[in-house]
Amino acid sequence: MASAELNGAAIVDWDTFHAESRKAFGFPEFYGNTMDAWVDCLSYLRDEDGMTRFRLFANEVLQIVIKDAAVLRERAPDLLEEITFCVAGINERYEDYGEKPALKLVLQ
Repeated sequence: MASAELNGAAIVDWDTFHAESRKAFGFPEFYGNTMDAWVDCLSYLRDEDGMTRFRLFANEVLQIVIKDAAVLRERAPDLLEEITFCVAGINERYEDYGEKPALKLVLQ
C-alpha cells in the first residue's frame, strides 16, 4: 500500500499543513495552498495528471499517516477535522465515478 506521512507535530496552522502536504504528496509547483487545491490534487491519484508523486492502480489505496496526531488535535482541532472531512469527500468523489475509495487516513 502506498503511504504518505504528515508530521502532526510540525503542523501548527494552515501554512505549515500545506508545506507538510507539499513534501509528503509531491504536489506540483502551482499547488495553491488551499483545501480546494489539496482536494483537487488528491482526486487524481489514479490518473496520469502528475498532481502528486503517487500514481495508484485501480484498487490501490494511499494511506495518509499523520504522526503525532494528538499534538495536531490539541493545537489545531479544526484543521484535523477539515482533513478528515476532505478525505471522506475525496473518497466519495471516487465512488461517484464508480471507483473504490483511494484514501485511508491513519492517525498515530
